[in-house]
Amino acid sequence: MEQWKSVDEVLDFAIRNEEEAAQFYTGLAAKIDRPWMSKVFEGFAQEEMGHKRKLEDIKSGKKLIPGKEKVLDLRMSDYLVDVAPDSDLDYQTALVLAMKKEKKAFKMYIDLAESVDDENLKAVFLSLAQEEAKHKLRFEIEYDDYVMTEG
Repeated sequence: MEQWKSVDEVLDFAIRNEEEAAQFYTGLAAKIDRPWMSKVFEGFAQEEMGHKRKLEDIKSGKKLIPGKEKVLDLRMSDYLVDVAPDSDLDYQTALVLAMKKEKKAFKMYIDLAESVDDENLKAVFLSLAQEEAKHKLRFEIEYDDYVMTEG
């Protein structure tokens, strides 16, 4: 994790990552051939934009009360091979990409929480990490329900 000069730098970094995540899910939604899952990806894009708004609110001085919920991790993405997005994206590949993206986002927020001294900001980052874990779990369940049973 890089060395931060200010809390604003940390927040800017996290905000950029949330914007990228929203774009990622919007792109997946456009490529996937299952309309109902396309809607799920669009919903995740909106959730990532919600994370961005939370971070922007914190940057502007607003105090947020983070949740304390812990999310189950099936660790399914730990055992899947890396895949790259392309124009011929199938459903299984889209789910693998989404799981791996959420795992990285979770790790990023854990690392950010460890890099700041402000206890409220640390708690917010840990809360956002749990939200990313929730996203990953949703994709793991989807993978288990629809990909693992089709074989």
